[in-house]
Amino acid sequence: MSFSLTSLPKIKRNSRIRVGRGIGSGKGKTSGRGVKGQKARTGHHSVKGFEGGQTPVYMRLPKKGFTNVLRKEIEVVNIADILQLIENKKLDASADINKEKLQTAGLIKNQKSKVKLIMGKKEVSAKLKIVVDAYSKKAKAFSV
Repeated sequence: MSFSLTSLPKIKRNSRIRVGRGIGSGKGKTSGRGVKGQKARTGHHSVKGFEGGQTPVYMRLPKKGFTNVLRKEIEVVNIADILQLIENKKLDASADINKEKLQTAGLIKNQKSKVKLIMGKKEVSAKLKIVVDAYSKKAKAFSV
């Protein structure tokens, strides 16, 4: 089966509607803008959030809350994720597991941020030496 430019099917192309070109066109005289008023004028554009004179929703809603610049970001690490990395030989269980090793393994983004260790649903048989900033109650029992 071969194709050539002459055997391609014709494509239906709609011509654009030209406005203001007589009443017979269906879009003559007012060009689909209605009669008079601000929206019929040239250069009209509605302002974002304008609701026709009614108090806009952004003014009706209260200005609540703020962004705390002193907020401390805490990255949470699950013991189940650490065990998964040990099984995949990306972490060594015999050595200390610290922030630097967690970052190289891809569990945390930045070793300068605080890290909290939590217990997952996976059963942990061996005790691991994990050095982080904070622990959950269950996770503290499994890390020496």
